[in-house]
Amino acid sequence: MSDTSGHDAAAHDHYFTASPASADERRTINVPLAGRTRAVQVAPGVFSAERIDQGTSVLLQHAPEPPASGTFLDLGCGWGPIALTLGLRSPGAQVWGVDVNERALDLARDNAASLGLSNVRAETAGAIPGELRFDLIWSNPPIRVGKSVLHDLLLTWLPRLTPNGVAYLVVQRNLGSDSLQRWLIEQGFATERFTSVRGYRILRVRQRA
Repeated sequence: MSDTSGHDAAAHDHYFTASPASADERRTINVPLAGRTRAVQVAPGVFSAERIDQGTSVLLQHAPEPPASGTFLDLGCGWGPIALTLGLRSPGAQVWGVDVNERALDLARDNAASLGLSNVRAETAGAIPGELRFDLIWSNPPIRVGKSVLHDLLLTWLPRLTPNGVAYLVVQRNLGSDSLQRWLIEQGFATERFTSVRGYRILRVRQRA
């Protein structure tokens, strides 16, 4: 995810750590999801554990309404705000969240269960069936992992879009949204700026025909 607020207080305990060292001290916060305020669980050692970060909020508010059905992916799901929103908005869809952070995945699963979202699953990359293709990908990608890791991540998942599938990525302008757009085009993806809001770009990415 691209916001800069993802550090845990513990030294070297980042949201992209597979097993955070900080204590798993869960608490409930109320956040806006799919037009209503809903209670979710968060904990230290995961991305944006105090609230929905601004980048994700921009994506949730300004990306187009998701299709009623299909197979969707939240890339870098954290505790689940994007996957939960997709599940709430599209109860006929199968929604997958993927992350490296086991604590975040556990929270996302529990939050989906508490909201009655049997159509949302949160897994590590290796647990998502390799044959799955995605009609929609929403992501606030983890810019802070570094360019090389980020590029590998996108080259792993964007090719798994269906022929008519589309990805929406939110990236802060001053963290390289425009250079990322150019790089995606160089990799052969049809990429355009969908909108700009409060210093963030939402990029729309498709497979080239």
